[in-house]
Amino acid sequence: MAELLGGHSHDASDQIDDALEANAAGRHALLISLLGLGVTAALQALVVLLSGSVALLGDTLHNVADALTAVPLLVAFTLARRPANKRYTYGYGRAEDLGGLFVIAMIALSAGLAAYEAIDRLLHPRDVTYLWAVAGAGVIGFLGNELVARYRITVGRRIGSAALVADGLHARTDGFASLAVLLGAGGVALGWRWADPVVGLIITVAILAVLRSAVSQVGARLMDAVDPALVDRATAALLIVDGVKEVRELRIRWIGHRLRAEADITADPGLTISEAHELAHEAEGQLLAGVPRLDAATVHVSPVGAHPAPELA
Repeated sequence: MAELLGGHSHDASDQIDDALEANAAGRHALLISLLGLGVTAALQALVVLLSGSVALLGDTLHNVADALTAVPLLVAFTLARRPANKRYTYGYGRAEDLGGLFVIAMIALSAGLAAYEAIDRLLHPRDVTYLWAVAGAGVIGFLGNELVARYRITVGRRIGSAALVADGLHARTDGFASLAVLLGAGGVALGWRWADPVVGLIITVAILAVLRSAVSQVGARLMDAVDPALVDRATAALLIVDGVKEVRELRIRWIGHRLRAEADITADPGLTISEAHELAHEAEGQLLAGVPRLDAATVHVSPVGAHPAPELA
């Protein structure tokens, strides 16, 4: 279930290497998806007025909330364009991860609302009219959310944005909530008044599975986690440089959807300062060329036999 709803991602997958182009792609994805969800919610709201369906009202509110999560991410992508300064020496890329925390909060709120509405309908059954319109609105909600989710997740993985991927997962949760409206309407049509709330509880479990995936991705970014394969790739790029004897230490971190690296390499103790400087520059160039989405690298050259650096687990 988690694989179906949350999918998977690899930090070294397809990428956009230019930072400005990546920011533009992220903003474009958010604006398009904001428009798509706005249209979806508006169509559902018309059916709510016609049918008086509380379940569809809840789903419409979910879609409105999902559309609004684009706002903090748009702010984050805009902030990421600002240059580094004396206070934020690494720039403003982390604003994107803070936006991801807001998305996680909205997913958790959606799960809570879905559970509350399902339990309330179990305790206080309600009649729903125009079931065909409610079912159609559920289909519209599911298709609209799924299209937006696929678009956000695809662009998010392409530019390396965990926050945008999490926002796509959030759209997917609301899509399955819309599907619950469809199934519930079908059950009510068959005379099973309990069908709608029971399906709502099942969807709550699905939303929690998506929440787990989003927390994992955004939390990993906040903890500076990277794909181990990315570290292996960077190490290999350093070792092909003529004169590099060993990679003693290598650290890579995400700042928004871009990477920075710090490396400590060993070389012949007989190198002059100028030769060691040139070696560091060549190693830096190999890292930038060989590692996707790497914006900057700092390379330190140590003589062979120097005091070993602390080992990384």
